[in-house]
Amino acid sequence: MKNTNRIAMISLEEAAQGFAAVGSESRLAVLLLLVKTGIEGLTIGEIRQQLKMPASTLAHHLRFLGAANLIEQEKQGREVINRANFDHVELLGDYLLSECCAKNKNRCNKIR
Repeated sequence: MKNTNRIAMISLEEAAQGFAAVGSESRLAVLLLLVKTGIEGLTIGEIRQQLKMPASTLAHHLRFLGAANLIEQEKQGREVINRANFDHVELLGDYLLSECCAKNKNRCNKIR
C-alpha cells in the first residue's frame, strides 16, 4: 500500500506542472534517458550526443524539467551532471494512481 501522506504532499498544481513538463516528446526523451542512466546521471554534452539535440534546445528542455522538479543538476568542476529526480517521478506516478477507481471501488482491479 502506498503512503498516502506522501502523495498528499504534492498539490494539484505541482502534479500538473510535472505532467506538463513531460508533455513534450523531446522533454520526455530527455527524462527517459536520465531515468535509464540511473543515479550516475549524464553531462549536458552526453545528453546532446545521445539525443542529437542542439545545445540551445536542450538547455530549454532541461530548465523546464528542472522547474518541474523532475531532474536535478549538480555542478562538478566545469561539467553539470543531470539526474532524474526519482523520488519526484515516483511521486507523480503515485499521485495519479492514488485515484484509481476512487469513484467505484467495487469494480476496481487495482493494477498495483
